[in-house]
Amino acid sequence: MRNWIKAIALALMPMAAVAQDSGLKSLDTTDAGRAWMAVGRLNINGMGFCTGTLISPTLVLTAAHCLFDKATGKRIDLSEVEFLAAWRLGRASAYRAARQAVIHPDYLYNRNTPTARIGSDIALIELWQPIRNTTVIPFETGDRPRRGAEVGVVSYAQDRSEAPALQEVCSVMTRQSDVLVMSCDVEYGSSGAPVFSFDGDRPRIVSVVAAKAEFNGQRVAVGTTVEGSLNLLHAELLAGRGFRAATPTGTTQRNIGARFIKP
Repeated sequence: MRNWIKAIALALMPMAAVAQDSGLKSLDTTDAGRAWMAVGRLNINGMGFCTGTLISPTLVLTAAHCLFDKATGKRIDLSEVEFLAAWRLGRASAYRAARQAVIHPDYLYNRNTPTARIGSDIALIELWQPIRNTTVIPFETGDRPRRGAEVGVVSYAQDRSEAPALQEVCSVMTRQSDVLVMSCDVEYGSSGAPVFSFDGDRPRIVSVVAAKAEFNGQRVAVGTTVEGSLNLLHAELLAGRGFRAATPTGTTQRNIGARFIKP
């Protein structure tokens, strides 16, 4: 376990007052997944995938490190990135290629110290064409949750690559600056997965999954908060500081049996 994670974990308090976590619920049917259609699989370079979420008809929220090649440390060619909204059992509600992307201006990909920039591990991907589907409704974002708050996460992962799963109740164990440590169940491929607050009429995204870790034998998720960062990402996009794809990819690409990207 990395020293950075240890330092945060030392701040954890007894969990007696925290609600019991719920288990994972597969969203592999239309009824089960109806409320989560804006969450999709982000296929990357035919070699792996992350999780992404539609926050407007043209913008997908995910983790910044998903846009870097782990072997070379270089940015991935966006023409090889495709968003599959509500991907489930071989079909998606919409297929869209990436047009351009922006990462948090403070983010610096580091293969040797992947936790060093976890507080800025967040990115926006602009699609070539908007998703205007009455069943795929973009999510709004919310403020950073307090310590002890109940949250939920919807993610694809190594063991759920063909349909996402929902953990409706997990907890914010501690927070430090723009980083949350949560009791949510994540796995390889969950990078960029939305962490939701349920304090309103509809769930709001408050964080994206950046890493998984372990504390005293308990699996934990480490997330980057959305509050504050999203404004910076929009500003970067408006200022033209994003990097672009050369041409749109085809919309029938499938990455079944992919190599998984670590969150």
